[in-house]
Amino acid sequence: MAEVPCLCVSFVVPARRPGTAPRLRGVARPCPNATTAGRGVAAVRAALVAAAATAVEEEDEPAPVEERYALGGACRVLAGMPAPLGATALAGGVNFAVYSGAATAAALCLFTPDDLKANSVTEEVLLDPLINRTGDVWHVFVEGELHDMLYGYRFDGTFAPFCGQHFEFDASNVVVDPYAKAVISRGEYGVPAPGGDCWPQMAGMIPLPYSTFDWQGDLPLRYPQEDLVIYEMHLRGFTKHDSSNVQHPGTFIGAVSKLDYLKELGVNCVELMPCHEFNELEYSTSSSKVNFWGYSTINFFSPMTRYTSGGIKNCGRDAINEFKTFVREAHKRGIEVILDVVFNHTAEGNENGPILSFRGIDNSTYYMLAPKGEFYNYSGCGNTFNCNHPVVREFIVDCLRYWVTEMHVDGFRFDLASIMTRGSSLWDPVNVYGAPIEDDMITTGTPLVTPPLIDMISNDPILGGVKLIAEAWDAGGLYQVGQFPHWNVWSEWNGKYRDIMRQFIKGTDGFSGGFAECLCGSPHLYQAGGRKPWHSINFVCAHDGFTLADLVTYNSKYNLSNGENNKDGENHNLSWNCGEEGEFARLSVKTLRKRQMRNFFVCLMVSQGVPMFYMGDEYGHTKSGNNNTYCHDNYVNYFRWDKKEQSSDLHRFCRLMTKFRKECESLGLEDFPTAERLQWHGHQPGKPNWSETSRFVAFSMKDETKGEIYVAFNTSHLPAVIELPERIGHRWEPVVDTGKPAPYDFLTDDLPDRASTVYQFSHFLNSNLYPMLSYSSVILVSCPDA
Repeated sequence: MAEVPCLCVSFVVPARRPGTAPRLRGVARPCPNATTAGRGVAAVRAALVAAAATAVEEEDEPAPVEERYALGGACRVLAGMPAPLGATALAGGVNFAVYSGAATAAALCLFTPDDLKANSVTEEVLLDPLINRTGDVWHVFVEGELHDMLYGYRFDGTFAPFCGQHFEFDASNVVVDPYAKAVISRGEYGVPAPGGDCWPQMAGMIPLPYSTFDWQGDLPLRYPQEDLVIYEMHLRGFTKHDSSNVQHPGTFIGAVSKLDYLKELGVNCVELMPCHEFNELEYSTSSSKVNFWGYSTINFFSPMTRYTSGGIKNCGRDAINEFKTFVREAHKRGIEVILDVVFNHTAEGNENGPILSFRGIDNSTYYMLAPKGEFYNYSGCGNTFNCNHPVVREFIVDCLRYWVTEMHVDGFRFDLASIMTRGSSLWDPVNVYGAPIEDDMITTGTPLVTPPLIDMISNDPILGGVKLIAEAWDAGGLYQVGQFPHWNVWSEWNGKYRDIMRQFIKGTDGFSGGFAECLCGSPHLYQAGGRKPWHSINFVCAHDGFTLADLVTYNSKYNLSNGENNKDGENHNLSWNCGEEGEFARLSVKTLRKRQMRNFFVCLMVSQGVPMFYMGDEYGHTKSGNNNTYCHDNYVNYFRWDKKEQSSDLHRFCRLMTKFRKECESLGLEDFPTAERLQWHGHQPGKPNWSETSRFVAFSMKDETKGEIYVAFNTSHLPAVIELPERIGHRWEPVVDTGKPAPYDFLTDDLPDRASTVYQFSHFLNSNLYPMLSYSSVILVSCPDA
């Protein structure tokens, strides 16, 4: 397509009275566009600062400001408003506002979708710093029809390290507005732009003044957190495998067709791995790897367009509506939606990374920078988001509010949340360049007792009642499990629960007491700080690390396929292969592995706190020992619907255990259990063994629906016959025994030969005894004597 010359507004400085600021009037001038990158930065910068070059002084009164127009006169350009930030559709046009304290010149760039594909700016509107800037916010109102347009910004400024501005603006870049509600670039997952470009020009959607989505009366479910059963899932991986048999695999719409499966499984909350806009091809310039997990955000307001069946159609509005459809349909099935958000770093990397948005707008505001401009790297990914800077924390809160009010999500899991408790960059030129530092100065990255961002989120009126879950550590060594600043509203991924459960279930000495604490909701971590059991998100496996099946199959990681010589991924896995390494093993080893997977699932479902398990663990999904599958867009990370059918025994057990937890009032307590309802046991009732060599833990719990339940774990290599607590007028009836083959591992009322199965143990039960295999767990329920 031939390039069409376009007009934008550049400025001339009219005369002014002595002591008054200059006023700018507009004149028509051909504008630079994205294709001017080949002419060099200087050419584009010259256009941006043309006003300064053409300034003239006159003695008369200031000339009136000429009216400004864009898009061939179809749209009038007005001053605009500094709030709200982002593009806001109003009566008669669109207001654009963006923060940049360091820029000295700015321009709004408008694209048609076709021009964006051609890497050409359709129209560029230079912003007058006197008319279109309030404080550090640049703003402009474009009056007219912009419904099928996209936008971005150019910025220019001065290299000023003494003010913390170590980044020299590149005016040839058109950057994405951090507040853009959809980002348009490539339309198909895994497919580069024409010419093989993996980083084509991106632009933001210009919103409509009205919504086209029908929520059908959707309202928040607002489940008490202690009632949740969380399912961590990867949106694309959930339905991408051919065996899913959905019409649009790997998309939000595809996942909608499988929500009934989750409901049947007993899940009432899904925790979606990152669904914000990211570039799955960001590694493609150096390798064939794909960023599958998505922990590399480009824009925090935008849903991932390539997770939708519509892609970039309708300027990204279809993608927004498809995400909303997923949330609406999940709510209809009684399932809450929690987003995994990555406010600890972005896709822009360090000083050698791409300039996409934040770096090109105000580098020293959005990132933690050292005095000479180096990037702090508490995230392990090249940069660290400057979360406690006033501008950045307002941005984060605005983003969370948007996802709650506009997208109806129910909560957030904050990746590497400890970064959000670190002190922001301090740009005091005196201290940076040699003067003594005050004793009470807080250096960049220092953990704060009361972090301003966490305070804002915790006390925000719009975010009240929203689930807030912290991954309470970061890559810089800060570990805050049990100590994360919480305001009594923050829960935590309980990494200590994971580690203790793994140690005890595989039979490691010295963990019986810690295991019992975890069963009670980890009061050693949360009770003293005023929190409750439901502040602990209990998990054994998650997206990073071994799957449940691999946890009992491998002693070592096997990550060579990641291309990092097996140096990536966690080395401290606390796994046990049950006697032989790898999937091909003796029948007795495989039988023990099945038992161990069931034991772990029993742990999750009988522990106080909130259970969470990872997608596929309910059927024994394997990643062949790879514990860091961030870069594989294939069967390794895909939910195998065919394998789920083949492993129906484990799936049945997990589904029934989830149902059992919901039926028991005592297994989701609002507060920590006390001796009034909880009693500990050893091989004999009321005689628990907390010694270093103990591998047996049992407890009984009074329950308003079941009467009383008895739960025991034998993680010794030896079988045991245990004595059950005597209950006058009641008998103990077995429900769960992981030592039994399916379907006898969970005895349901509709099991055809249930009575005969129970009868086989009657001689034990009549004597208040029960036999347990090694590495097994049991649950019995107290029933009135017939």
